[in-house]
Amino acid sequence: MTESEERAERPLRTSSEREGSQRERARPPPLPDPLPAEVLDSHCHLDAMGVDIGRSLASARAVGVTRVVTVGDTLESSRWCAETAAAFPEVVAAVAVHPNEVAGIDESTWDGLAELAALPQVRAVGETGLDFYWDRAPAQLQEDAFRRHIALAKSVGKALVIHDRDAHSAVLRVLAEENPPEWTVFHCFSGDAEMARDCVRAGYVLSFAGTVTFKNAASLREAAALVPTGQLLVETDAPFLTPAPYRGRPNAPYLMPLTVRALAAVKSVHIEPLCEEVTRTGQRVFGSW
Repeated sequence: MTESEERAERPLRTSSEREGSQRERARPPPLPDPLPAEVLDSHCHLDAMGVDIGRSLASARAVGVTRVVTVGDTLESSRWCAETAAAFPEVVAAVAVHPNEVAGIDESTWDGLAELAALPQVRAVGETGLDFYWDRAPAQLQEDAFRRHIALAKSVGKALVIHDRDAHSAVLRVLAEENPPEWTVFHCFSGDAEMARDCVRAGYVLSFAGTVTFKNAASLREAAALVPTGQLLVETDAPFLTPAPYRGRPNAPYLMPLTVRALAAVKSVHIEPLCEEVTRTGQRVFGSW
C-alpha cells in the first residue's frame, strides 16, 4: 500500500481529534537521555525558535550540548545572532544573507555583513550558497552573492557555511573556482555517497542534521557512514528538521542527542568518542568558546 493509499484508508477525524493532533505537533518533544560527553550544535537559528534563549540553552546543557552556533540568514538576523553570541558565552555566530534572500540587497548590506564578520564572536560567514528548490532569487544572482560571501570569509579569515539545496554540482563548481577558506562546512549535508567522497577529498566538513534519522534517508546514511569523524559535524538546524521520532514538532539544540546517536549507529562507533571528535572538529572550524 502506498502512503497516499494508506491515508485514504484512514477514517475521517473529528474536529477535536484534528485540534488534538495540531496541539501535539506544536508541543516541544521531551528531553532525550543525556550524552556521555559534551557536544556542539554546529548550526541552528535561535532567532527563529520563538522561545526564551536562556532556557533553551539550559535545556541543551542538561543533555550535554554545551556549545551552539546560531546562524543568520538576513542582515537583520545576522545582527541578532552577533548580539546574542556576545551575550551568551556558549553561543557563537555565523552571518550572511541566505541565497533565498539575496534579491534586492545592496552595498549597504554588504558593508553591514563585513562589519559583523569582523567581530570576535562571529566565527563564520554563512549560510550562503545556492538554492534551486525555491524560486525566490535568480540563479545568477545567487551565484554572484555566493562568490561575495566566499570572498568575505577569506578576507576575515573565518569559516564558510554552505547552504546547498538541489544545487550540488553548481555549489561544488563555484567552490572549486573561488578557492574557499580552509574550513568550509556543508550545513545539513544532503548529497549522496559519491558527493560525500568528493567533499571529503576536497577537505570540506560535512554537517548532518535530523534528516539522517528519517526513514526515507537511506542514501544520506550511506553518505554519513563514509565521512571521517575528523570531517564530521552534527547540527539541529532548529527550529527545523526535527529528528525522528518527533519529526514535524519544534526542534531545538537539546534534541541533538537523537541525531548524534543515530550517526553513531550509522558509523558503528561508540557515542562518547564520536562526541569528543565532533567537538574537536567544531573547535578547529569555529575556534574555542
